[in-house]
Amino acid sequence: MATRVQELRRRIERIQQQLLELGDLRPGSLSEQYNVCGNPRCRCKEDPPKRHGPYYQLSWTRAKKSTTRFIRKPDAPTVKQQMKNYELLRTLVEDWVDASIEICELKLKASRTSSRPARTT
Repeated sequence: MATRVQELRRRIERIQQQLLELGDLRPGSLSEQYNVCGNPRCRCKEDPPKRHGPYYQLSWTRAKKSTTRFIRKPDAPTVKQQMKNYELLRTLVEDWVDASIEICELKLKASRTSSRPARTT
């Protein structure tokens, strides 16, 4: 049991180190929008239409409040990286919790076996 707990603690330390290196975080989803304007002679009214865009739209919910922002095309790669960082954060936290639960279970099991009275025959 002790070696497994040490192994799990090392795993948690690696996770903590990765968390320190994450960088900027941003939840949400990024979508591409193509729009049609109001000009009747515009290319977006042709057959087939050549819509304007892409325009990037970021949507997320935080503290039960939904928010949407338009993102400029040059900023899209930065926002995508921030979103990847956020997803990695969530994955790392889940891994940390899983390892911690296993440590807690091992400790409980060890305390139960050490507190049992010895059987006499």
